[in-house]
Amino acid sequence: MDSVEADQSEAFLAVLETGSFSAAGRRLGRDGSVVSRRVAALETRLGIRLLERSTRRVSATEAGRLFRERIREAMDMVRHAQETVRAMSSLPSGHLRLSLPVAFGRIWIAPRLPEFLARYPGIRIDVSYSDRYVDLIAEGFDVGVRIGEMQDSRLIGRRLATTRRLLCAAPSYLDARPALTEADDLLQHECTCFTRLSTHPVWHLHRDGRSRALKVNSRLEMDDAQAVVQAALAGSGVIMATDWLVGRELAEGRLVHVLPDWQVRGETGVSVVRASIKHEPAKTRAFVEWIAGIFAKPPWL
Repeated sequence: MDSVEADQSEAFLAVLETGSFSAAGRRLGRDGSVVSRRVAALETRLGIRLLERSTRRVSATEAGRLFRERIREAMDMVRHAQETVRAMSSLPSGHLRLSLPVAFGRIWIAPRLPEFLARYPGIRIDVSYSDRYVDLIAEGFDVGVRIGEMQDSRLIGRRLATTRRLLCAAPSYLDARPALTEADDLLQHECTCFTRLSTHPVWHLHRDGRSRALKVNSRLEMDDAQAVVQAALAGSGVIMATDWLVGRELAEGRLVHVLPDWQVRGETGVSVVRASIKHEPAKTRAFVEWIAGIFAKPPWL
């Protein structure tokens, strides 16, 4: 229904509720002749008379009574829809679509989602795990979690945590190999490489103003970060991995941080992003605040 049709229907209902064109005009803030023309235009458009007119009274025809019932039903539905949507702005509820990076989402977010659902019983969640670039707006996602720097100016981001890359290896591997004290010592070691690293197969390290770019020896290369970690746990060699990916293994002693005095180039971060904060649904606000609380102290540290 466009604005002209809406005005015509409003005029029709006002006439029936007030009993005359002049009274309807006063209610609507229009001249009675304007109301009369709108009702006449409505009858012309529908091709049937809706009102019986006399000098004393105006009443609905059979078609007019039917039309009035249907219009009121439609207006009630619109009003209910508005109330429902308005409630969504204050009460967290509805369908929340999330886009999460595969490894980070599986390790650090998926186990906590039942906690979020328990807190907000009116929300249901649909999660998509992917490491490709996801266009949140075009693909209809409410919220996304991103690793790395913000690249889409259309999105609003909130940094959850800063991350850094580490060099590590399993104790079983290190026990049988030469000591690692300087960056160049890596050239005497087996390294398991993550091929999706932007600088692959070169590792960039720096310490005290000195920088080294090393093309490491690698007989095992993989395009899955979690698989790289699993290989390292089995003794494949030294790996470069983000702290959130190996935090548990380091804490449990299953991996050892090597060359800790050398920093690996590539400090980055984890952010929660959404399309806009203007008129933001309560479900989105609730998730952003909840996940920010989880990572106020990064659980992998």
